[in-house]
This record gives sequence, structure tokens and C-alpha cells, in this order.
Amino acid sequence: MLFDPLQYAAFLPETYAISTMELSNTEKKRLRSLAHPLKPVLIISEKGVTSGVSKELERALEDHELIKVKLNIDEPDARKSLAVQLCQQHNCALVQLIGKVLIICRHAEKPNSKLSNLQRPS
Repeated sequence: MLFDPLQYAAFLPETYAISTMELSNTEKKRLRSLAHPLKPVLIISEKGVTSGVSKELERALEDHELIKVKLNIDEPDARKSLAVQLCQQHNCALVQLIGKVLIICRHAEKPNSKLSNLQRPS
């Protein structure tokens, strides 16, 4: 089942605005196929997003552009609201959320062709 962040905006406090990148279904399909062989670069536990996790997520998005994040949280609604919160805070697009695995994408200001998952050949 695909996850639509706007559907779960009601779970968030009013201070959170959904300001993620917009992706067409074709772009999402292409990004999902590129992300399929990737391993999660970040694991978020029940403690949530700390400053270290936030810095590492920012670095990973700047280096790789397309990443997988594993959310080790048991409650499905909490995972969905955390996914929306992460995308809002880091200005990235939510490509897919299935189970505990989140795929997000944000284009880098200066992409590195050796590190970027969007520019490297498969």
C-alpha cells in the first residue's frame, strides 16, 4: 500500500505544514526501482529523531539524494507521522513507505556523481 502524506496530515500538530517536493507517479515509480537494491543508511529507533540522527539524515540526503531509512517503531500510525515529519523538516520527497522502510529523495545542490544514487549507473 502506498503512503500519501497528505492523508495523514491530521495526525500532526497544526504547526507542521506539509512542504515536501511533489513527485509524479512516473517519477515515484522510477525512484522506487532505483531504491530497490539499496540498504537503509539510517535506522531510527523508538527514541525518535535526535540531533545526531537529524545531522546524519541531512548528510545522507546531500550525498546520496535517494535513501532508505528504517523506522524501528512498532506503531504504524507513529511511523506514518514520523515519515511526514522527517520530510517536512528536511524538505525532501516521500517516495514510499512500506512497513518499516521509508524511501525519501531530495536533489542535492552540488550532486556528487560518485555518491549519488540518482546519477550512478545501476
